[in-house]
Amino acid sequence: MKSSLLLIFMLAALTSFGQKKITAKQIREFDQYVEKVRNEWEVPGLSIAVVKDNQVIFKKGYGVRELGKTEPVTTQTLFACASTTKAMTVALLGMLVDEGKIKWSDPVSKYLPELRLYDPYVTQVLTVRDLLIHDTGVGGTDFFTGAMSISVNEMFERMKLVKPSYPFRNGFVYQNIMYSAAGRIIERLTGKLWSEVIQERIFDRLGMIKTAPKRKFIRTENVTRPHFRIKDTIRVIDYGADSEIGSAGAVWSSADDISKWVICMLDSSKYEGGRLLKPETWMEIFKPQTFFPESEYPTMQLLKPNWRTYGLGWYQHDYKGKKINFHTGSLAGLTAITGQLPDEKLGVFIFGNYDHAEVRHVLLYKTFDFFALGENRDWNSEFKKLYADIALKSKTEKQGFESARVVDTSPTLPLDQYAGEYSSALFGEAVISVNGKILSANVNNVLKTKLSHWHYDTFRGPYEKAWHGDATAQFKLNVSGKVESLVIDGMEFIKQ
Repeated sequence: MKSSLLLIFMLAALTSFGQKKITAKQIREFDQYVEKVRNEWEVPGLSIAVVKDNQVIFKKGYGVRELGKTEPVTTQTLFACASTTKAMTVALLGMLVDEGKIKWSDPVSKYLPELRLYDPYVTQVLTVRDLLIHDTGVGGTDFFTGAMSISVNEMFERMKLVKPSYPFRNGFVYQNIMYSAAGRIIERLTGKLWSEVIQERIFDRLGMIKTAPKRKFIRTENVTRPHFRIKDTIRVIDYGADSEIGSAGAVWSSADDISKWVICMLDSSKYEGGRLLKPETWMEIFKPQTFFPESEYPTMQLLKPNWRTYGLGWYQHDYKGKKINFHTGSLAGLTAITGQLPDEKLGVFIFGNYDHAEVRHVLLYKTFDFFALGENRDWNSEFKKLYADIALKSKTEKQGFESARVVDTSPTLPLDQYAGEYSSALFGEAVISVNGKILSANVNNVLKTKLSHWHYDTFRGPYEKAWHGDATAQFKLNVSGKVESLVIDGMEFIKQ
């Protein structure tokens, strides 16, 4: 009943958008389409908000908050914004630029002298802008949050140990830690926590009354649970810990609330009562800053854009001769995507509660086509095939890895000689213990796994949390035939 009333209310607001009047029939058709593709992609719960010409023209919740229970997803159900949070952090920095407290071109060392990178020269010339556009030369550093539980200060301290994976300002590798640095700068300049600043300067101003900077600040039970496919069955999984790098992806919101943010950022940051940013600062945020590779998103294989850029917290590409701004967000078992078609004053935000449910891309481009561009491309079939092919390739690669196993081998040493404590200045601590014919590995008391012999001095086994997949651990011996080090999923630890 509530959903029907909501649709009636929205239809009453749909008078005309220039020459493109949206009818009740179109709204019903879009509603049915969303439910159809949600079911085909097996997403337990989803919510969506579509805005055009500063109005919400469609918003609705679908499915359930948690499999096995009946509580429905509504437009007030809270989901993880994940990395779409980055655009909010950029907006906060933009406000400080407007206040003359910082410049995009300022050296990061001016505000965060403790953040030092592997190359002293890069540390010296790294700017605030560099933090936001993934061009620092640093490779992936998600192990800081995925494989350990340390403070942001400790992460910054260890950054000097991370060797560059490409030349400074001559590549693109997506980073979360740099947005954490951006959040810390905001705290230094305001004298408040990032969570307090975003609450006061964005959520309160826009009337996003249920939105929370982190999950621990949520004050409602209308919250989704994360889901993951484990052994061909979709299951409810644990929430991840509230991240130390909150400014990179910690916000939780709902379709009701997030629609206000979408309208604001489409309309040059205006809101009832003022604007978040000066026009020139808002324009700078959406100005292309660097390029991102096609491999960043498999969807680019189908879209085949003429150009792909990254602004400040926004991916960008062309589609049917128009510019699109978008960003995804992913946490374990949770997804988000937002997109803008500025020329048509059209925006959308889609939340999901199933790990990497790429139906979000289907709905993003369907929204642009359906409410603005008139295209009738079958995105659902195309994206399903795309991601099915990716899954098949991954399965084939796994089979290839398994077929390369050398059978009938034995460990070089008795198992008890692999046991002990291992350490790394970058990756932390790992402890190996023996239980019968099994080695138990505990990495920073975060990642835990039981390992069976694979071949030679390599062991494999599932992580305690099944959604983390399988672990591969290789022991290296020195010239004396004793264990020297352990490499587990790319992280190397020295035996103590």
